[in-house]
Amino acid sequence: MSKNDLKGKVVLIAGGGKNLGGLLSKRFAAQGAKLAIHYNSESSRVESENTLSEILALGAEAFLFQADLTKVENVSRFFDEALAKFGHIDIAVNTVGMVLKKSFTETTEEEYDKMFGINSKSAYFFLQEAGKKLSDNGRVCTIVTSLLAAYTGLYSTYAGAKAPVEHFTRAASKEFGSRGISVTAVAPGPMDTPFFYGQETSDAVAYHQSASALGGLTDIKDIAPLVEFLVTDGWWITGQTIFANGGYTTR
Repeated sequence: MSKNDLKGKVVLIAGGGKNLGGLLSKRFAAQGAKLAIHYNSESSRVESENTLSEILALGAEAFLFQADLTKVENVSRFFDEALAKFGHIDIAVNTVGMVLKKSFTETTEEEYDKMFGINSKSAYFFLQEAGKKLSDNGRVCTIVTSLLAAYTGLYSTYAGAKAPVEHFTRAASKEFGSRGISVTAVAPGPMDTPFFYGQETSDAVAYHQSASALGGLTDIKDIAPLVEFLVTDGWWITGQTIFANGGYTTR
């Protein structure tokens, strides 16, 4: 599947209403794709509705789906609603995530469970639904984090909960490969979005800005084309986690 083939394809995006997900939704729509766009909660509704309005103004078909994807039945329902509306799903992208920056000794059981529900459990069952419901030769991509290659404290639940997604990606790619489905993960550096700033002090922001070899935080405009490539022309890449962070971490 090349970029020229996106017209008429159905793209399902978890967390597709704002930030990186919103940008991806609009870029896919501009190339003629049909969109199933998930957002999590009422706090994301206005931005998600604005994204939908922009997409509809392009003449693309799209709908919004609001749900907590830590509940497996909601993941299944999201895929089922896309199938009911469009008849098939060709590409599934999962941008869902939550950051917690907190010391190991102060993290509560409730915080642990919440972080693993959002960053790990929802990703697992998103991949499971994709394996069940994507068309043959479909594409799946999950957003993880460059902290998977970092030697640092304070992100034990965030990086720790994203870490299993690397193996989920490998396992899914192996199991789904016989149907021509490729499965990848993208690990951006700290992205210049509200998702990042809520957990960081000004000193920490300055450090993250200076830590990459190319300088500055990761721009979502630099990540979106990579995701597009992996689910179109880059379909032959599968089972891999791609670190895209301007030299913030590597391994």
